[in-house]
This record gives sequence, structure tokens and C-alpha cells, in this order.
Amino acid sequence: MDIRKVKKLIEMLENSNLEEIEIQEGEESVRLVKSTNKTQAIAPQSIVLPQDAVAQEVVDLSVTEKETKEDANSINSPMVGTFYASASPGAKPFISVGDIIAEGDVVCIVEAMKMMNEIKSDFSGTVLSVNVENSEPVEYGQSLFEISK
Repeated sequence: MDIRKVKKLIEMLENSNLEEIEIQEGEESVRLVKSTNKTQAIAPQSIVLPQDAVAQEVVDLSVTEKETKEDANSINSPMVGTFYASASPGAKPFISVGDIIAEGDVVCIVEAMKMMNEIKSDFSGTVLSVNVENSEPVEYGQSLFEISK
């Protein structure tokens, strides 16, 4: 799940009356729970500390994502369109997490203006993540896959 989505969820939770949010996207899920510290009602100064802790966690998450991206190559969408993981509905996906691919292998199809465009890998390596669900719209430059270096 994209770190920007997680940050947005944190903001939404902070600005709402909800105590927790759980979101599932494919095999990934995120559960956020508001901290209800009883000492906050007694000592208003203690409210600042949990907010600093949340901000620090967000910074730590973004650093971890950057470190992961440094160890991986990203295959990005060359156009706006619809992402397809396989050649036809019900067929096996071109690649899955854990697959070893070679430079030039077809990794997916992006449909744009009724044209089916095969997207090929610029890298050889192991598939670390598939960042888009089948039949989802994609934007130009959006990361589709992470491939190990």
C-alpha cells in the first residue's frame, strides 16, 4: 500500500470521531487505532507528546520506503490507461511476486484508446511487488512493479 494513502488515512482518523480504521487492498491491509491516553484529560500538556510520536512514526515509515526503493527498480506505466495482469480474463498473470524475470519480458498490458500495449521489463531480477490490481486505471509514470536489482 502506498505511503501517501497511509498518511491520508492517519489524517482522516485524527480529524474524525472514529477510534480506528482498517483498510484492506488485495493482500495488504492497514489498521490504524487512535491512542486514548487517560492522562490527556488530566494533563493537557501530554497531548503534544502522542502527536509527536505519530509524526515520528510517519517519518520513519517514509525512510523505510525510500530505503526499499533504493534496493529495487520500478517498472512504471508509460501511459494513462487500464492495467491488465494477464493476456485474457481468467488467464495466468504475466508475472507474480517472487517470479524471476529477464530484461525484455512482457510484464503486463496497458490498454489506452482501445489499443492493447504490452509493457516490457527494462530490468532483470525478482519481482518484489505488484503495485496495481488487475483492471485498475493507471496514470503516466505510476509504479506498476518493483523488481530487485
